[in-house]
Amino acid sequence: MKRWRVGLLGLIVSLAALYFIASQVNLSQLKDAVVSARYIYVLPTIVFLVLGLVTRAFRWQVLLSGGLPFQRTFSIMNVAYLVNGVLPLRIGEVARIYLATRATPPVPAMKTASTIIVERLLDLLGVVMMVVLALILAGGTVPDLIRGSAVFSGVIALVGFSVLVVLARQRVWARRLFGQGLQRLGQRGETSVGARITTWFEHFLDGLQPLTQSRALVAALAWTIASWGFSAVAGYILMFTFYTQASWAATLLYIAAAAFAIAVPAVPGNLGPYEGSIYLAISAFGYANPAGTAVAFAVLVHALNLAVHASTGVVGFIQEGISLEQLSRGVQEMRQS
Repeated sequence: MKRWRVGLLGLIVSLAALYFIASQVNLSQLKDAVVSARYIYVLPTIVFLVLGLVTRAFRWQVLLSGGLPFQRTFSIMNVAYLVNGVLPLRIGEVARIYLATRATPPVPAMKTASTIIVERLLDLLGVVMMVVLALILAGGTVPDLIRGSAVFSGVIALVGFSVLVVLARQRVWARRLFGQGLQRLGQRGETSVGARITTWFEHFLDGLQPLTQSRALVAALAWTIASWGFSAVAGYILMFTFYTQASWAATLLYIAAAAFAIAVPAVPGNLGPYEGSIYLAISAFGYANPAGTAVAFAVLVHALNLAVHASTGVVGFIQEGISLEQLSRGVQEMRQS
């Protein structure tokens, strides 16, 4: 029932976003923009998008404390991105956890889960910094919705990151606090259920260990900066497909806006909110005149990202030696165990 409600909400949000976009665009303008676009800029954009995926795979390898070789982190992440693009509720992250447990030696599920949480917080900080840079470059010309989302996300990221650092550095205290929580829930560490939950918590803490190591933490931050840097370069180059001049401020803002839009309930692929967020972001810098060009650009950004994730995801499936049906079955079994 909960999934049905979330799915219905996502459909409503996507339809509303698509209606907004349709109300802004003239089909003749849209056609002219598509026909006159310089698609040669798509090629270097793809290169930088793939480089962004490579750096994210290196970051995950650091967060796993080298628990997986780079080839596995790259292929597993690509599978996860593909699954996230075609299925709702971020199922790709669950798929990533499952695939990591198939490695030799296997990575415990909760250890992988904790590294994914750290990743998300690092990415939130990266997106917030992009909005800040856009504000600096644009002199304050940023839509209130995006500005508010950045402030809210920044607070969440900083608080969440601080909590994880404390848990990682104060492991004895974290164990004691967790044990007290189990007792209040009527479970004890010596019972079978309590022992199992305690083991999960230990694996979760294992995944946070890089936060206690200065070298690993700096490396994770560096790979995060590199990944978002490649994304920004790709986004900047892609603007020349439809515009004679590009803007770093507009690029940073529309990438950040799209990142925020991914968190909004929508149909698989985030169709509607993704394009709408890009349209609103570049509108703040005068790139929505004519509106048809802005919509065509937003659609191209989304389509290109989906195409890259689909292509690398298919290769990831081949490298992992697993089909979508096998992955789905494995994920279901893992969630039920």
